[in-house]
Amino acid sequence: MVDFTSAGKTPLIWVLTDDRAGNVSQCMGVAEALNLPFDIKKLEYTAAAALPNFIMMASFGGLTESTRVNMTMPWPDIVIAAGRRTAPVARHIKKLNNGRTFLVQIMHPGNTGVDEFDLIAVPHHDSMPDAANILKITGAPHRITSARLEKEADRWKGAFDALPSPRIALLVGGATKRRSFTDDMARDLGQAATAMAKAAGGSLLVTTSRRTGEAADALIASLEPPFTAFRWGDEGDNPYFGYLALADAIVVTGDSVSMCSEACATRKPTYIYSPKRFAPHKHTLLHKELFERGYARPFEGKLDVWDHEPLNAATDVAAEIRKRAWLD
Repeated sequence: MVDFTSAGKTPLIWVLTDDRAGNVSQCMGVAEALNLPFDIKKLEYTAAAALPNFIMMASFGGLTESTRVNMTMPWPDIVIAAGRRTAPVARHIKKLNNGRTFLVQIMHPGNTGVDEFDLIAVPHHDSMPDAANILKITGAPHRITSARLEKEADRWKGAFDALPSPRIALLVGGATKRRSFTDDMARDLGQAATAMAKAAGGSLLVTTSRRTGEAADALIASLEPPFTAFRWGDEGDNPYFGYLALADAIVVTGDSVSMCSEACATRKPTYIYSPKRFAPHKHTLLHKELFERGYARPFEGKLDVWDHEPLNAATDVAAEIRKRAWLD
């Protein structure tokens, strides 16, 4: 590994991105927190990428030919990636560079070749055992910074002025692989959020996600004015980031680690909706951590005025990269 400080060299950084928006957001958040130039390498996969990593090993075997042609020298000094399918690619880059590439993996890549990664950032709620190359973080890294919020506030300025304050953002995820988001849950959430806004004399800024599915109908039908709602798939720009920037408080469903982490980046009162049998056990561990550290509170239908420090694990991961890769 090059000592960049003594060499007076700017490191060549590659960010590996794919078709999973959550992975991309985490990688980009870390790369942007480093405040150094970086190149984005967009990965497209073949069917082989679905094979277990102990079969793929360190290789480009899961990449399309059009992706492979862009994987050429000079090899990067640092690779930032996330997700199981990127792991064989990152390891192969390091091999081609004779071991001189510093590999950063967001989320655990699995046990195959785990020692080849120089830094693996995993959330506390994954309950991974300690190791020299493991950094434990709170929540998921993301791209929500004070500068981003200021930019979004300017972009969406005036868009919600017709709605009374306090304006409460309602960020709705939905079903996961093992848990459902039922119509009854959607109605309960919509009614409770409406009651919260009415009691405060305010309004709701509502957005759903792809995973909300048909429960979005029940949710929106349960709302009472004043509110504005953007349903996943509606025409026009999704106001999600505008809501984060301009809302006075946030209610977020507990099924999404990324949405909970992004909501907690705003300093605003943040409440997590997570009834029994809704969120997986790991997510409930994250919620408990966020509550204990003062980033969020359980959603109980009451709006209080409070704030907290912004949460973004991307800054913690970037600081650890700088320390371990001799960037400072």
